[in-house]
Formats: sequence, structure tokens, C-alpha cells
Amino acid sequence: MKAVAKIILLGLVIGFPLVGVSPYLLHVATLIFIWAFIATGWSYMGRFGLVSLGHGAFIGIGAYTAGLLFNHFSLSPWAGMIVGGILAGVMALIIGWACFRFGVMGDYFALLTLALGEIVSLVLVAFRDYTGGSLGFTLKRVGSSWFYLQFEDKAYFYYIALSFLLAALFLWRCIDRSRMQKALRAIGEDEIAAATLGVRIVKYKLRVTIMSAFVAAIGGVLYAQYVTYLNPHTLAGVGPSLDIAFKAILGGMYSLWGPTVGTTIIVVLEEYIRVNYGAKYVGISQIAYGVALVLLIIFMPKGIFGTMEEKIRRVLSGRSRSRDPGQKH
Repeated sequence: MKAVAKIILLGLVIGFPLVGVSPYLLHVATLIFIWAFIATGWSYMGRFGLVSLGHGAFIGIGAYTAGLLFNHFSLSPWAGMIVGGILAGVMALIIGWACFRFGVMGDYFALLTLALGEIVSLVLVAFRDYTGGSLGFTLKRVGSSWFYLQFEDKAYFYYIALSFLLAALFLWRCIDRSRMQKALRAIGEDEIAAATLGVRIVKYKLRVTIMSAFVAAIGGVLYAQYVTYLNPHTLAGVGPSLDIAFKAILGGMYSLWGPTVGTTIIVVLEEYIRVNYGAKYVGISQIAYGVALVLLIIFMPKGIFGTMEEKIRRVLSGRSRSRDPGQKH
């Protein structure tokens, strides 16, 4: 039944642009896919206790690397995506090795990554001659082109973003089926105990951190190419970094679909407030889901989707036990 439901859902999502929906709805759906892709990559780390509050740094590195190479050297964003992902991975390697090698973890790790995001944002502002500083810069237009990842029809980017999200979900499954998942789970439970059992702490932490940073950088390129505008305040720094964490935690960072659910709720809320209230209540969406996040952490630590999924499993498990004729009462 679960497999059938997933196939039906996938079919509905694939067929969504084909039923004559408005370009605005396609726009919202594309934003959901892109940010869900990034939030899923963030959860690669978060669900094992490696809470990063600086993923905006990796998004900014990826987006600006691809954007500058495209504007100045006409390098295809597909190639720029790889270059930006590698640079973000190298940054994650350097920062991660320094933290994990010398035992920086928990709140200290989160604060250090938070500072990293702000540093990258300030660097982008400082090199304003190339990056446009706080004003940002616009990507040059070349018309509809797969090579340059620009399309007049939003449906093309809808399917591209969906494909990347499905790839991120597939990578989640691959992690779950690997030895790395067991090692990281042991590290998350008790790092000292895991080390005494021979688990290579630094190796596995670095591996998942680099993977997460690479995904975030690619997500940054997708977002920048889609909106064709780069700004350090929306692609790097504290704001975007916290937004990613909020999206994942709201839906449930321990569940495969949690980050996607959380992203959907927040993007729809932001768009609803923007369209209906405009500049009248600027920032109210951030306040709303900030309050909701605090309540969720207290009462639903596994997030909305994660909590619902757990309750459904308990109900189904209880029913299966009640139907078991060999069950003793």
C-alpha cells in the first residue's frame, strides 16, 4: 500500500504542470523543491546531532561561484555547480576537520558554523567590485537554454528542481543503508563510547559534513539560476542559515519527508502573507514560524511529520498485535 501511495503521489507531482496551473503556482512549487532539497541536505548532518547553523555559507559559495563564472566567463552553470560544490566541500573539510579533530561539538559547533555563515556573507559584501556587495548582481540573460540553465517556461525548472529533490532523498536512503549511518548514529548517541568501540569519529563526521555542504552549494546554484539574482543577504549569512534549519526541524529532521513538509509549510506561509498583506506585516512570517518552532521543540521534538509518522506507526503496530491470534493478553 505504501509503495502504491508513493507512486500515485509521484504521478500527481509530475503531472501538476500539465493540468494548466498558473505560472505563479509553478513558481511556488519550484521554490518548495529547491529549498526542500537544501533542507534535506542539511538534515544529513542534523539528524545525527551535527547541528549546523551556517549552511548559508555553502549556499553562498556555490551560488556566487557559478554566477560569477557564468557572467564573466560564460561557463555553463552545470559546470559552475560542480566547481561551487567542490569549493563548498573544501570549506566544509577545513572547518569540519578543525572542529572534529579538537572535539568541538554540540552548542559550540553550532555557534562556530553560525559565525562561518556570517563571515562568508561579509566577504561577499567586501568584494563588491566583483559581487555587487549588498546590492547583489543579476545574471545575464541568454534566453531559453538547457546549457545555461535558463528557461522562459517555469515548467522546465519545476522538473529540474523536482529531480534534484528526488536525488537528495535517494542519497538519504543510501546513507541509511551504509555503514556510515550506524557509525554516525553511535556517535550521536555517545561519542566517547563510539570512539572506544573503534568508530572513526573524524572520518564519518567529515564525510557527512562534506556531503551536506555539497548539496547546499548545488541548491544555491539552482536558486540563483532560477531567480537570476544573487544577494549575500538572501544566499549567505545568519538569515538563510537559520531558515534552512527551521524548515528541517519544523517538518522533522529525523524523517525522510520531514524537511520537505517543513519547507512546504514555511514557503506557503511566506507567500500567503506576502501576497495578501504585502509590506504591511514585513517579517511576520518569520515571527510566526519562529514561535511555532519553539512550541514544536518543546511539545513535538520530532517535528510535525515525524510526530505524525510515529503515531501512525504505533496505531498500525497496535492493530497488528490485536489481530495476532497468538498474542497473549
